[in-house]
Amino acid sequence: MAPGGWWLCLCTLGILAAPFRVMGQCPNGTTINVILLEDDSSPWSLSFVKGLVLKAIKSESAIHPGNEEVNLTPSFNGLNTTIYRHKGCQGSTCEGVDMLKNLSTSGQLGCAVLGPTCTYATFTIVDLERGLNLSTPIISAGSFGTSCDNTLNLQRLLPPARKLSHFFIEFWKNKNIIKSQWKTAYVYKKQSNTEDCFWYINTLETDGNFAQNITRKFLRKPEELTPLLASPQDRISNLFIICGSPMDIAELKNLSKGADGSDIVFILIDLYNDEYYTNSSSLPFMKNVLVVTMPNTRNYTINANLSDTDAMTDYMAAYHDSVLLIGGVMREITKKSPSEMHDMQYVNVNYFRNTSFEGIAGNYKLDKHGDRDVNLSIIYTTTDNKYRTLFIFDTEHSLTKVNDTAPSFVWGSRLPESTPDQGPALHDIIVIVLAVTVVVVATIAFIFYRQNRRDRLQRKRWSHISGDLISLLENNELNVISLKIEDERRKKFPTRRALYDKKIVILKELKHSDGNFNETQKIELNALLQIDYYNLTKFYGTVKFEQGVFGVFEYGERGSLKYVLNDKVSYPEETFMDWEFKISVMYDIAKGMSYLHASDIQVHGRLKSTNCVVDNRMVVKITDFGCNTFLNPGRDLWTAPEHLRKQGTSQKGDVYSFAIIAQEIVLRKCTFYTERCSERAEKMAKVIMSYFRPDLDFETASEKELEVYMLIKSCWEEDPDKRPDFKRIENCLGKIISKIHNQDNESYMDNMIRRLQSYSRNLENLVEERTALYKAERDRADCLNFMLLPGPVVKSLKETGAVEPELYEEVTIYFSDIVGFTTLCQYSTPMEVVDMLNDIYKGFDSIVDHHDVYKVETIGDAYMVASGLPRRNGNRHAVDICRMALDILAFIGTFQLRHLPGIPVWIRIGVHSGPCAAGVVGIKMPRYCLFGDTVNTASRMESTGHPLRIHVSQPTIEILQRTDCKFEYEIRGETYLKGKGMETTYWLTDEAGEDYNLPTPPTTENVQRLQQDLAHMILMCLERRARGSVRRKRSHRKEDDQESEVESESDHPVYLQLATVDNTLSTFL
Repeated sequence: MAPGGWWLCLCTLGILAAPFRVMGQCPNGTTINVILLEDDSSPWSLSFVKGLVLKAIKSESAIHPGNEEVNLTPSFNGLNTTIYRHKGCQGSTCEGVDMLKNLSTSGQLGCAVLGPTCTYATFTIVDLERGLNLSTPIISAGSFGTSCDNTLNLQRLLPPARKLSHFFIEFWKNKNIIKSQWKTAYVYKKQSNTEDCFWYINTLETDGNFAQNITRKFLRKPEELTPLLASPQDRISNLFIICGSPMDIAELKNLSKGADGSDIVFILIDLYNDEYYTNSSSLPFMKNVLVVTMPNTRNYTINANLSDTDAMTDYMAAYHDSVLLIGGVMREITKKSPSEMHDMQYVNVNYFRNTSFEGIAGNYKLDKHGDRDVNLSIIYTTTDNKYRTLFIFDTEHSLTKVNDTAPSFVWGSRLPESTPDQGPALHDIIVIVLAVTVVVVATIAFIFYRQNRRDRLQRKRWSHISGDLISLLENNELNVISLKIEDERRKKFPTRRALYDKKIVILKELKHSDGNFNETQKIELNALLQIDYYNLTKFYGTVKFEQGVFGVFEYGERGSLKYVLNDKVSYPEETFMDWEFKISVMYDIAKGMSYLHASDIQVHGRLKSTNCVVDNRMVVKITDFGCNTFLNPGRDLWTAPEHLRKQGTSQKGDVYSFAIIAQEIVLRKCTFYTERCSERAEKMAKVIMSYFRPDLDFETASEKELEVYMLIKSCWEEDPDKRPDFKRIENCLGKIISKIHNQDNESYMDNMIRRLQSYSRNLENLVEERTALYKAERDRADCLNFMLLPGPVVKSLKETGAVEPELYEEVTIYFSDIVGFTTLCQYSTPMEVVDMLNDIYKGFDSIVDHHDVYKVETIGDAYMVASGLPRRNGNRHAVDICRMALDILAFIGTFQLRHLPGIPVWIRIGVHSGPCAAGVVGIKMPRYCLFGDTVNTASRMESTGHPLRIHVSQPTIEILQRTDCKFEYEIRGETYLKGKGMETTYWLTDEAGEDYNLPTPPTTENVQRLQQDLAHMILMCLERRARGSVRRKRSHRKEDDQESEVESESDHPVYLQLATVDNTLSTFL
């Protein structure tokens, strides 16, 4: 028996034992009784609904002002289930009946009842209503179970379970351009469910119509679901129905990687969730999920966090709108005649059925049974992770409307079939095999019949590959390669990568061609198309773009052989590029050239280490062959002597080129390496004039090396006829490889495992080395970033790529600039100005590091610092700025200019506190900038201050007074600040208990004379420096020079308080 079954029996006996009749309780007072659970966890709890019911009553009265005949009065009755073993809905079975009986007996039942929501509580009421003889309308936001269907006086404002079951039956039958007719499904029944999901899934299990129309199977444990997701052949359906939230989908997908397959469709029942409309993006694991949810008609945003003061759910909204429905019905009743009103003993339930009304949840449409009809939305996730509505299902008319005719989803162009593809049947296989056999036989006969004619026609015609079939990769540094071909001019030929037939290919420009090939070129290109060998790059055809005509060739992922030989870090000598590997590289080239010489192309003519490319399996392939009408043979270090003397190509010339490449492979040094000379032109001249060859050390060579050296020497013989052909070279290298294996008693598999282990060990060391370099470089980059931007800002930029601007309630901003900076610049060179500012600001920066402040920027001679952002520090921001200002002022008192010794440097300092906005501005060279009136005021404080003074505003003084720090300051008085008017400002002079050794500022009367006197002092200093340079050349006049320095010091104005240091030419304020 169900958990509430025993309580139902007891309640039934209690009610039948005491029957009574309820009538005449309305319309003397329009009372609404609200009967709901009263707890802290249910979204329809009385504690959450009560406020909305009262709000709805006010709204209803405001809509119909002056109508005193309808007086909606609520009565709130909470169901307490804490005394039962089962709390919540399972414990509400008898509570609702008892409360309804008490209200009826006391004559306080009223015109309508709101609630209960729980199916257990509602069922006992509607099942026993004949025993109670109850006629009062009951309006529920819930009561989803089928046991509450087709009752006399129950209205349900949220879709009941029968509506959802009917949706699945009709939606499965529907067939359109996006989905076929579905016939099967799995229903996953979670172990714990919400009230709506419990009854929705239970109804799919017990509804006979659903079982008749859909072949379904119920899954109750994750262990039953996991194997079905992993193996399509073991399941009867690709469709999985589940009720819950996206997090439930995430939990299921963690069970099996197969859950993300594009042949699976999860149908998620999540009616009372608005995140599919409010969120701008979906989640990646929702890509193969269809969500069944309510339409986007809400005039509110769902907040399911019941602890928030603005919590809002569809249950709460439904009870709010129930009050509007009751008010509308009662006002309709009041329009009847007084006699009819007098005779009416209760509100007829038909007023609440076959009707529609508006609420904050949108339009409500109630059917003849009082159940709500809606337009359900079926939502999918696009390939770019956006929610889109795919279908709309009208529960009133059972119609499915396609909302998105061209969806972009993971399933392709259509939703998958409901049943997995089990492959063709046996008779289908037999028919297919017979058909294929007939086609193959006919094709072979046709090929033999047309072979000669086709070959002749192919040699006379040529067609380009369509440009639509080739996708150029983006033109950036990663996709544009420069093949370094060492010819006479050492040019770099740009070669583009592209995608063709799902493969990366190389596009090589065919120079001096407009795409209209002559007969010789067509024959050559057709011969290239016929080449298909493991050690030769594949030619796919030509393509014509606006930039020109390009050949489409197979791509070598690791680059040219020359690049691999030169990269001794990725391909180390002893571990990876050992002697056996070098022999195998030569063997690959020999096999490719042997095949090429035996083909219609017959000769390469341009063989070199730069057009031998290496693929990702370390197989060497030859390219740039057969393009004789498009490429010149060229003259370089690989070219045979006979062809250097007289231009041409030959198979024996290719053998000579192979020997030069083999010497590169053996030594892994530059092309044609010899200690006798290094210049390319000199080497070529000697080859032409005499027998001159690269170095091979025969004396120190081992026995196995000597055999290869002798082969190389025979290949670069001066007489072409004495050179072996590539077939002989191939056989010789093959024997050498076999001999290596036989001597080591090693099979090919053992050799491969040994090489892989060696490469793996080297790779580990390489990874560790590169990782250490990466970490060091990352730390340097982080250090630089933290010097340019605040730490939290850098972290946000690295994690999300963006920084949200932020408003700070209270910060302190420091501004300072150099007094007489223009005059100093006038008598200084640009480099001296740069050195001066660098010396000053390096001193400032070292002071800033000792305080909790952030240096915002420097503009010319202006220096800006802030505290209290981006990290808030209470009232400490004013303290740190003031202490920093005192330190900076003390530093300036001892600072001296390198290029103007003895000239004092004065600065003005302004400090102000207040609110401020801050954020990162720009993408290129982003800056952390401050905005607001506080910044402007701080700047005004600086500009209206005096030299060697710290000008502080009233708000900063007030903040300092709130702290325990004892700063000494004196009032300046009323100061005019542009944009602010007259403000009381102060001079910050010291901090109690600290000895800052601050310079003595000039008096107010002498401030105006500073600029003129500064220029005079600079001129005297420059003159003195010029005299000093002459005196240094005359060392015997040193004493006179010292006397002149003393005299010059006496020339300073009297108001400048001077102090001497070790250098008697230096003075400071």
